[in-house]
Amino acid sequence: MIEPQRAPDATQAWRTRRRRTGIAAFLVGLIATLAFFAFFPGLPHVIDWGAILTTLAVGGLAQWGCQSWMTRTLKGKAERM
Repeated sequence: MIEPQRAPDATQAWRTRRRRTGIAAFLVGLIATLAFFAFFPGLPHVIDWGAILTTLAVGGLAQWGCQSWMTRTLKGKAERM
C-alpha cells in the first residue's frame, strides 16, 4: 500500500512521542517489578542480581510492547484513511 504523505515535522513529532512513551513504559516496568521483588510477602527481601536482571528484562519488554502497540495503531489509522 502507498503510505500517505506526511509532513516531516509530524513524523519527527511522532517519533519523539514514541521514544518518550517507550522510556516511560520502561521505567514503569522497571519500578513495578523492583517493587514486587522488594515488598511482596514471602519473597526474601533482598534485591540480588537475578532480581535486577529480571527488572531490566521486564522494563525492556514493557518498552518493546508499548512501542510496537503505538506503531501498530499508527499503521491501522493509515490503512483506514
